Amino acid sequence: MALILCIETTTTNCSVALANNGAVIALKEDMGLNYSHAERLHIYIQEVFEKAGVAQSALDAIAVSKGPGSYTGLRIGVSSAKGLSFALDIPLIATNTLKALAMQARVSDAKYIIPLLDARRMEVYSAIYDADFNELRGIEAQIIDEHSFNDFLNAGKTVFIGDGAEKLQRINKHPNGNFVLEALPSAREMALLADAKYKISDIEDVAYFEPFYLKDFQINKPKK
Repeated sequence: MALILCIETTTTNCSVALANNGAVIALKEDMGLNYSHAERLHIYIQEVFEKAGVAQSALDAIAVSKGPGSYTGLRIGVSSAKGLSFALDIPLIATNTLKALAMQARVSDAKYIIPLLDARRMEVYSAIYDADFNELRGIEAQIIDEHSFNDFLNAGKTVFIGDGAEKLQRINKHPNGNFVLEALPSAREMALLADAKYKISDIEDVAYFEPFYLKDFQINKPKK
């Protein structure tokens, strides 16, 4: 039995879950449109412990969503997770952000599940999974157009999920496309992924672990 705190901050959803043996026993998140991680993350952490009626000292591990996603969101989530891991002297686990997002897809007869996270303009972060969430293609940053993912769409029903799915929906009208537009990565789906990693001691070096940014941080100059 493993008690794991899961932290997800890669998008505007500030999400925290407490999981026991892979089952979520407390969840707090904000599915709003604005980033609130700096103000709310530690409050949410405290609230899930209070809701579950357990102390931080009972934790067996800390799990954090490793990215890609918002540069600032990732820094806040990873810094908090590393701080708790060090202070409590417990393992740090990093989970796959896009796989956790894909696990929200519940469309019958889907052959492929493709999570899409917005990466500005017509670019998205994506990965490709089969219906059992086995990875068929790893995470990439890509510019999408009307032909994107047609090889998979031609082969069967394909679910696109995440805040980047709307971009593709506007330009690709393939009949096999199914779009789940409101979904954001959540600590809820991290629970099973973190528990599986804990059982095989797939943990990170707290001193050297860094988020998976995928792209370099860019600062846009304000227009005059």
